[in-house]
Amino acid sequence: MDPQHNQGIVILDFGSQYTRLIARRIREQNIFSEILPSNTSSTEIRRLNPKALILSGGPSSVYSESAPMYDESIFDLDIPILGICYGLHLLVQHYGGKIETSNIREYGFDEIIINDKSDLFNGLPDTTEVWMSHADKVSELPKNWEITAESSNGIVASLVSKSDRRYATQFHPEVIHTEKGKEILSNFLFKIAKCNLNWTPRNFIGDKITEIQQVVGQSGKVLTAVSGGVDSSVVAALLNKAIGNRAISVIIDHGLMRKNEAQDCVKSLKEHLGVNVQLFDESKVFLKRLKGIKNPEKKRKIIGEQFIWSFEKIAKSIGQVDYLAQGTLYTDVIESGGIGSTKQAKVIKSHHNVGGLPQNMELKLIEPLKELFKDEVRSIGRELGLPDKLLNRHPFPGPGLAVRILGSITQERLDILREADDIYISILQEEGIYDEIWQAFSVLIPVKTVGVMGDNRTYENLIALRAVTSLDGMTADWYRIPDKILSKISNKIVNSVSGINRVVYDITSKPPGTIEWE
Repeated sequence: MDPQHNQGIVILDFGSQYTRLIARRIREQNIFSEILPSNTSSTEIRRLNPKALILSGGPSSVYSESAPMYDESIFDLDIPILGICYGLHLLVQHYGGKIETSNIREYGFDEIIINDKSDLFNGLPDTTEVWMSHADKVSELPKNWEITAESSNGIVASLVSKSDRRYATQFHPEVIHTEKGKEILSNFLFKIAKCNLNWTPRNFIGDKITEIQQVVGQSGKVLTAVSGGVDSSVVAALLNKAIGNRAISVIIDHGLMRKNEAQDCVKSLKEHLGVNVQLFDESKVFLKRLKGIKNPEKKRKIIGEQFIWSFEKIAKSIGQVDYLAQGTLYTDVIESGGIGSTKQAKVIKSHHNVGGLPQNMELKLIEPLKELFKDEVRSIGRELGLPDKLLNRHPFPGPGLAVRILGSITQERLDILREADDIYISILQEEGIYDEIWQAFSVLIPVKTVGVMGDNRTYENLIALRAVTSLDGMTADWYRIPDKILSKISNKIVNSVSGINRVVYDITSKPPGTIEWE
């Protein structure tokens, strides 16, 4: 939590699958939130100056030897604390109550009966549906604590110590299944913690411009590797707003991008926003190195290595550069460094566009988006003036079309896939369903099938279409494209793209499949 973001909310993570959701739900109400490991010291939390503390849920039992470590002096902090699920158990145990295994486990939907609507449940009805996920229960209340809600099974669903400003829910207000979860969190944030609205795109941009200017100084230069995706494009626009032409954006066309992608990105950044962006065509060297390579992991390794070498060559040709800007997001920080890692802010994600920095470049790293989730990046980009076509673009893998061509990569196969994919995506956009889909793309299969076109038999390529819905890419379901639209896509691809005579649609969810094929 940077100094300009103080007065936000600190979330201590005890291992819940919903911890990120807590952070997102708070940010959706324009309050900054930050996830920290469960063993973060009270001294560190006090330094961050939050308005309140939230203890997340988790899979452990508070009486287990393997329970997560934490600093007990966090309960001496003179700020409101909300415990969720495991966090409730922790509060009860610390303040002298008892937690035990319940012979009635509560998982999924349940109805709670609210006894006290003065604080956390202000404005709610007497009963409401919530989402439970626990096997332990409160068997003895701490002194001076009150039950504020019970489950349909008569188990404590919420309790409070008003004098200490300690609140706890056995259910998860952060998940969408909890009917009044947004209202419950809002009551905690505004009525109890007295938070101020401090997390808006405009505030973020102003803070970051100041921060970048202070770090870079009056003469420093920053290099940004732009992939054509949302994250790196927003970084480029933000750096341009902060230091103008001293921010140099580089797009390396490795020959594996979507149709017109590099040119469209240059147009969006240069013509619309005045960003100092340069396009370098390195496609020949990439395709030469990929010739005859079929193994997907070898493809990725070759592309990653060559990207570094190409980037290093280009950086040297540009001249003296002091910093490298990278589009690392908050999810990358958490996943790469791990919640609980003291090094999490220093980790450079290995799968990013740069693929890892050459050690002899000695560039200092700037990561202006590392506090943001993907949807927040889009909001920042919109405030900066990036066009919706760029901001709403589906995720695209770093190795590009190389992982969507099964088998060998040739210029001919790339051209076939590009044309087919462009038709597919264009029709999804025309039909108004593109934005309902998390990710859609085409895959060229190394199989030829027999077909009939006019009076001639054909023996040409098979292409697969993939479209999925997802919240975060961890799980996904296949998108039900209407038959009429699928037929339109198939007919146009087969009639327009030379070399394809058959189209199939992938209806596999994740799990058991993955989103990408390779």
